[in-house]
Amino acid sequence: MTAVLTGFIAYLVIVLFIGLLTAKQNKTQADYLIGGRKLNPWVIAFSERASGESAWLLLGMTGAALSVGLGETWTALGCVLGIIFSWLFIARRLREDSGKYDALTLPEYFTQKFAKDSKSIQIIASVIIIFFFTFYVAAQFSGAGKVLNVTFGIPNFWGVLIGAGVILLYTMLGGFFAVAWTDLVQGIIMLGTLVILPIVGIIELSEAGKIGTLSISQALAQQGADKASWVGGALGLGAVLFVINGLSWGLGYTGQPHLVLRYIAMRNPSDAKKATKIAIVWAVLAFTGSLLIGLVGLGLYGANEFGDPEKLMPIMATRLLPVWLAGIFISGAIAAMMSTADSQILVATSAVTEDIYHRVMGKNPSQKTLVLISRVATLAIGLAALVLALTTKELVFSMVSYAWGGLGASFGPIIVLSLYWRKLNKQGVIAGMLAGSLTTFVWKNISTLQSVVPERLAGYVVALFAVIIVTLATKRKSATADR
Repeated sequence: MTAVLTGFIAYLVIVLFIGLLTAKQNKTQADYLIGGRKLNPWVIAFSERASGESAWLLLGMTGAALSVGLGETWTALGCVLGIIFSWLFIARRLREDSGKYDALTLPEYFTQKFAKDSKSIQIIASVIIIFFFTFYVAAQFSGAGKVLNVTFGIPNFWGVLIGAGVILLYTMLGGFFAVAWTDLVQGIIMLGTLVILPIVGIIELSEAGKIGTLSISQALAQQGADKASWVGGALGLGAVLFVINGLSWGLGYTGQPHLVLRYIAMRNPSDAKKATKIAIVWAVLAFTGSLLIGLVGLGLYGANEFGDPEKLMPIMATRLLPVWLAGIFISGAIAAMMSTADSQILVATSAVTEDIYHRVMGKNPSQKTLVLISRVATLAIGLAALVLALTTKELVFSMVSYAWGGLGASFGPIIVLSLYWRKLNKQGVIAGMLAGSLTTFVWKNISTLQSVVPERLAGYVVALFAVIIVTLATKRKSATADR
């Protein structure tokens, strides 16, 4: 048995052990879905960051940087700014606001605040979550197949099955407790991967004589002028749109249910201050590292060395590092997928059990039965994502962009405005969710529109205007009727 395989198996044993250890903690639905609001700032911060940065960060973004070059910097910057904004302006306020209504989920929070007499918000929000998270989870399973294929030569089909099986098992067992504590372990491994691997790569470039006294950008210029350009070689309006497209990734952070759930699950609002510092430091280090892996890989191997650019990170690790360290870092890639997929499956589960079954359908079984139903729903949603992962040919980057954009547009404007705009009402919330999700869906399937701006930006802007316009229009109509 190789050192790489030994390290990987040891990692899987650890996460499964955590799942078994935390299984007994789930006595109520609140325990299963948000850990009973008992977790400390370190666990919450690492869980939010590990959940937020999936296979996309270690495979998708590194591959994009390999393909695009220096211009991918705008994506990294947009993501970091989005993380900072969310933690500074949403985290504490949402914990305070959701606590007033004792809400366990995002749809329940919207319903309790804007439409106690109606189930429409909860139904629409739940359907959107289930739909987009199926694609998102499928992206993580697909990423698992790629990493296991590159590292161990396991066929993609079996790699996807292994990754999905482990994730589903510990999530079903331990619920949010297992997800959060495994996220802490996974977040540490991911950060180590994203800090150490680019440093080793830069040293390798230097020793190969490809940098010497030159800068990385000069080394990239050898791969083509567009690779060393901050705007991908674009000019005029094209350059402006290039920058905007990259920065637009940051918008999604304000509306990702699996991330804002961490704010809702904080022990108390005062924990937000410490958790914010931890999360921001993690984000700056991780995104810088991911970008550098792609750029260094471009300098080392060129843009066309691999048939699939998203295999760069595991290949780079196995070529440059001692086998035992490569094993740990390969586990980091799997960790990234697991830490996101488990959180997303759990949020989709909450949409089925807590929002639809419990709240909308009015079913009131015992807490023990609710936890059991949640576990069954976790399995069903995971299996649906597994089928999609095995049948789709989309890249991880593409699937994540679609799901990220849909969720960010559907919920981001509403979350921000719900905390800072007192005029927001039920009609505005519904309009925003529908406009964001439908715009994303339509935009994704029209290539001409995508060539101008991505669906994640178009959906967010349309949803924001829809929320404001419909809220003001219905407020005015109500005031007129009252007179």
